[in-house]
This record gives sequence, structure tokens and C-alpha cells, in this order.
Amino acid sequence: MSVIRFGIVGSGYMGKTHAEAVHRLPNAELVAVAGGTRAPDLAKQYEVDFETDIDALLRRKDIDAIVITTPHHLHYEQTLVALQEKKHVLVEKPLATSVDDCNQMINLAAQNELILGVGYHQRFRVNNYTARALIREGAIGDVVSIQVSMPTYAGAMQAGGIGSDYGWWNNPASLGHIMNSAPHGIDLLRWFMDEEVITVSSFSRTFLPGVPVEDTTIANIEFSNGAICSLFSSRALPAPAFVGEEYRFRIMGKTGLMDLDPYGELKISDENGWRVVSKQPAVGHQGANSAYSDVRMQAYCDQISSFIDLIEGRPGNIGVGKDGMAAVQACLAMLESSTERKWISLNS
Repeated sequence: MSVIRFGIVGSGYMGKTHAEAVHRLPNAELVAVAGGTRAPDLAKQYEVDFETDIDALLRRKDIDAIVITTPHHLHYEQTLVALQEKKHVLVEKPLATSVDDCNQMINLAAQNELILGVGYHQRFRVNNYTARALIREGAIGDVVSIQVSMPTYAGAMQAGGIGSDYGWWNNPASLGHIMNSAPHGIDLLRWFMDEEVITVSSFSRTFLPGVPVEDTTIANIEFSNGAICSLFSSRALPAPAFVGEEYRFRIMGKTGLMDLDPYGELKISDENGWRVVSKQPAVGHQGANSAYSDVRMQAYCDQISSFIDLIEGRPGNIGVGKDGMAAVQACLAMLESSTERKWISLNS
């Protein structure tokens, strides 16, 4: 069995998450970490090298693949260096902050025959991959409309004791909350239906005092199969999110309905009524005691395994560059639609 040697850039919540995922896999080895004030402690915890300079890590000859977990606006330059150094790269979503940057990353990976993956771990949650299978086998008929709910109570995460600094959320260079929240939802819908976003209209607002970027968006989205979607995303909640609505998809097909809670139950309804078809064990992603539990880590371990599959020439379900760019394009269209007060048509 071959072993893929990893380096991780970024040492916050997601840096540690990916370090733990790599650590758990028999065909992966964590070699070094760099970036962020917690990198020395993270390296010490996993008994690997700490690099004081990110570029030095990206250029190491004993590393095959890089995981990038830094703030959004840093993804592009760090990925280009890694690809130039002939490293496979897994980038936490969003892939970048512009479509042009995404294109350059995708093209360079292709030129160098490297895998460019995107951190869409939601593809590996039990209810989500079950929902995809059911939709593709026609369990609710052709999808015609979807409601997506994504309200985030930031106070719960900041009080969770997981040692993360969310100050970068307010950096205009990272473009606002929608770029942090919506890529998962956009990716799942594209993945479920194998369709593309073609039209977006949106209202984006900032409701939190002292925040210089968007924190709340309501968007309407049209897909290439004619399905229409409404999406609500906000981190301006003054209290914990509506019960069961933290992340929720309500999908209407021509012959049935689907109620998908990626953190709870997956239910479908037809002429025989509602029934539960899948349950996701509690993920516990907001608390210190469960943040690195087996349940939460399952998706990240499976994602790294799928990334390795692609590196070694086997099929994998991981999101790749074009999937990352599709979500970036949709999120940018939401912000543009709100600013310009018009519908935005995307190139399919």
C-alpha cells in the first residue's frame, strides 16, 4: 500500500480537522504544518515538522499533497505555488474569491496533471449521499423546486471552546458570509441533480453592527434543468437558530417530496405519506468535546480517502476544481445581483 504524504497550511479549526483526518488514515502521513499562530502547537500535537514559512512547506520534496485551510483570499496564491511545485492540492471551500482565480488554479492543475480538490465534506455525510442516490433513482421524480435554509448563530461556535478565531469573517478580502456558507449548499444541489446554476437574483444585507461585509442573503436560483431554488443564509441571528433549520433542504419532485436535514433525518413523502429513510448521528461540530469525535471526523476521513483515490487514478466522490468554481460563481452572482439590483445570468 502506497502512502500519500501531506502538508497542511493553516492551523485553526479546519487545519486541525484535516490533520486529524490524515492522522487516522493508514495510507496517509502528515509530514508538516505551517501558517497561523497555532501551527507550532498543532505540529507538536501530531509530532510532525513545523515550518515557519508557508512557501517552505509548499516546496518540500517529501510532501505529495497539500491541504489549504487558510482564509478565503489566500487560497489562490498558496494553491498556485503548491501546483507549481507539483503538489496535489485540497482547498477548503470556497476554492478562491474570483472566477478568474479559479480558472487559473484549474488550468495549472490540469497542465501539471495534478488533482485539485475542494473541501465539500458534506458529500460524505450519511443523509446527503443517501439523498443523492434517491434523487438519481427517481424516488421523488424530476426535481422542480428547492428551499435551502442556512442560518448560523455565530455565538454558538465562538463559545464552543474549539479554539478558533473567526475575525477573518469580517475581512472584505474574503467577500462576506455568503462565500463561507453557500458553497456547501450550491455544491450539494449540483451534485444531487447533476445540473448547473444558470440564473441568480438576490438581496444581500449587513445587519450586525460594525461588520463591513455582507452577513445575510436571500437568493433565488435557477438550475439548468429548470428547477428553481430559494436560499436563505445568515450569521446575524440574535439567538440560536430555528430548531431543525440550521441546515435544511426541502425538495419537491414531480412525484414526491424530500425533507433533508444533513444533521438529523432524511425523509421522503409520496402518495403513501412521510417516512424516514436515513438518520445522521449527531455531528457535534460546535463543541470542544465532540468537534473531533468519530462521527464528525467520518466525513473528513472519507473525503481525504477520496482525494487519495483520485491521486492514485481511482474514481472518487470528492469535489474538484470545476465544482469549486461553480459555487464561487454562484456566490459572486448573488452579491452582484444585490448590488446591481438585477438578475445575473451565468455561463453554463
